[in-house]
Amino acid sequence: MREIDSSVIERTVERLCIKANCVLPDDVRTCIERAAKAEPYEPARVILRQIIENYKIAEEESVPICQDTGAACVFLEIGQDVHVNGSIEEAVNRGVAAGYTKGYLRASMVADPLTRVNTGDDTPAFIYYDLVPGDRIKITVAPKGYGSENMSRIKMLKPSDGVEGIIDFVMETVLKAGPNPCPPIVVGVGIGGNFDKAALMAKKALLRPLDQPPADDIYGELEQKLLEMINSTGMGPQGFGGRTYALAVNIEHCATHIAGLPAAVNINCHVTRHCSEVL
Repeated sequence: MREIDSSVIERTVERLCIKANCVLPDDVRTCIERAAKAEPYEPARVILRQIIENYKIAEEESVPICQDTGAACVFLEIGQDVHVNGSIEEAVNRGVAAGYTKGYLRASMVADPLTRVNTGDDTPAFIYYDLVPGDRIKITVAPKGYGSENMSRIKMLKPSDGVEGIIDFVMETVLKAGPNPCPPIVVGVGIGGNFDKAALMAKKALLRPLDQPPADDIYGELEQKLLEMINSTGMGPQGFGGRTYALAVNIEHCATHIAGLPAAVNINCHVTRHCSEVL
């Protein structure tokens, strides 16, 4: 049994909060830069070049890529042969508080959804736990802004709705979102499970590298089809027109009940932030 002190988790989360908000992942950069070269509409190319300039300045000057530094979503893959000394939840929240304070990142969390009093340090984090084989802990911090989060939806489809029902739901969600989620967007889709599992899969789908080839199955084909349909809307970057409305569509799926076909869409903006570290 491997021992890890909770203070190590705290310091790691602190670093990842700052890095995730200031440095865009390489796969996202590559997609945006490729889109800027391929975009046929000049005003859209100008916007994409401005986006590229923005994230380069953010990294060089260690400042946030976006003023909405998001709710801190922290994904933990915890090896079954690890024992953590101390509270994992408290360590994560201390790390978020330190990272957002030291990094001068905007505090966006309110303690209660109705009384709306800001907590002042972006805590509490949203923490997701997965038990995995091994004696390591993988920590992924994915700050989630609410311009895109507010455009996300879930629908309990019927099995008879099938693939076409999923396509209609995704397209309806994307069209309703319009320019609000700061496109070009990344579209995470969860299919199957139950009400809450579908939503979690859609969020986890946003963590999949954008340069990872689609699966060679019905879901990979569906990703490609949806991406083509979304970009054919002409919405373009920031909603000003063009070919590049979405960078990718990532689908996660799992088993479900014979009477159900849950589907969830979690949209992310072009600042698809996430970074990981393994302890």
